[in-house]
Amino acid sequence: MAIRSLLLGASIAVVASVGAQAADLIIPTTPEPIYEAAGFSWDGLYAGIEAGGIFADDVDTTGLVGGIVGVNFTVADPIVVGIEVQADYLFLDGDDAGLVLALGRVGALLTDSVLIYAAGGLGSTIGGDDDTGVFALGAGVEVALTDSVSLRGEVLGLGNLDDDDDIDGDDDFFAAGKATVGVFYHF
Repeated sequence: MAIRSLLLGASIAVVASVGAQAADLIIPTTPEPIYEAAGFSWDGLYAGIEAGGIFADDVDTTGLVGGIVGVNFTVADPIVVGIEVQADYLFLDGDDAGLVLALGRVGALLTDSVLIYAAGGLGSTIGGDDDTGVFALGAGVEVALTDSVSLRGEVLGLGNLDDDDDIDGDDDFFAAGKATVGVFYHF
C-alpha cells in the first residue's frame, strides 16, 4: 500500500506540475507596433540636372541644360524653405552663354511626396554679348519618385537689373521666361 500511495502521490504531483506549466504559456502581451516607412524626406542636401528653354519676345527659343545644388529645411509641417544655386548652359545662335542664379524657395507639402513652391533670387548671364545682372521670380512643383529621387517642373520669369540692358527695349518687368524639367537626388 505504501508503494501504491507513493505512486499515486507522484502521479498527482506530475499532473499538477503539467497544469501549472500550461497556465504559464498564456501570457498577456501588447502587440508589437507595425513599422511604417517615414515617407520621402524633403530635408537636407540635393543635387540634380535640368533641361528646358529660355523664351523672349525678340529672341528665338533658346535651349538649356544645367545643374542645381541646394538644401531644404522643414520649418513647420507642411512648410519647406530652401536655397539653391542653378548653373545653366544656354544654346544661342552662334554665341552660347551661361546663366547662374541663386534662389530662395518657400513651399508647402500637398502630400508627403508632392511639394509646390515659389522661388526668387538674383543671378547673372555670362558670355554672349556681355554679362548682365538678372533677377528671377517663379514657381514649381516637385514630386518624389523614390525615397531619394524627385522630378521637378519649374517656370521662372527673368528680368534685367539694369534697365539699359532690357532685351526687347519695352522696359517689361520680365525680359524672358525660363521653363525647365529636372531630376534630383536627395542625400
